[in-house]
Amino acid sequence: MQPFAWARNVGISLAEPRMTFTAQFLEESVTLIQKLDVAAIEALAEGLARVRDGGGRLFILGVGGSAGHASHAVNDFRKICGFEAYAPTDNVSELTARVNDEGWDTCFSEWLKGSRLRAGDALLVFSVGGGNREKNVSVNLVRSLELAGEVGAAVFGVVGRDGGYTKQVAEACVVIPTVAPARVTPHTEGLCAVVWHLLVSHPKLAAKVTKWESVQ
Repeated sequence: MQPFAWARNVGISLAEPRMTFTAQFLEESVTLIQKLDVAAIEALAEGLARVRDGGGRLFILGVGGSAGHASHAVNDFRKICGFEAYAPTDNVSELTARVNDEGWDTCFSEWLKGSRLRAGDALLVFSVGGGNREKNVSVNLVRSLELAGEVGAAVFGVVGRDGGYTKQVAEACVVIPTVAPARVTPHTEGLCAVVWHLLVSHPKLAAKVTKWESVQ
């Protein structure tokens, strides 16, 4: 029985208890999951599988919290999916040298040039906004996506807000919808982890059973 339902049943008017922040945040998260575009996720899984099965490499790009996602996802795509994967943010020495010597905007694209990004490879972008050159936000992502277009590499993304430049140029892109403008970043980054864990578990990509699931 819901709190105070007995009082309402006998005609006593009581104010509803105020929802806690925890309950509100979790309710927003449930709403976000229900609003996710299942077809876009399936398209992302199929596109990534095509690149992997064709011998292509996967370069995962993210800034801030998304850099942490990129590092974790590289591990899972390599170990669980047998997918050759890398993230520029995993090499702190090279990343900081490029930022110091060449600038932030090109730190990822120049790293990708050094990795000989080519047709058959793919970029996977994790980002709250997807990059926006006009607003000067995550321009390093934009420059990387432009390079992918020049060499013919595939582009995929898991992003928030309106998807930004990533959404504009991606073959397949999952956009985490906005349900609480004041919490776009935590919701996008939280749901991003859900989506890429779904991907590495997807039958089209998963090649091995994860450790704990194999323990009897």
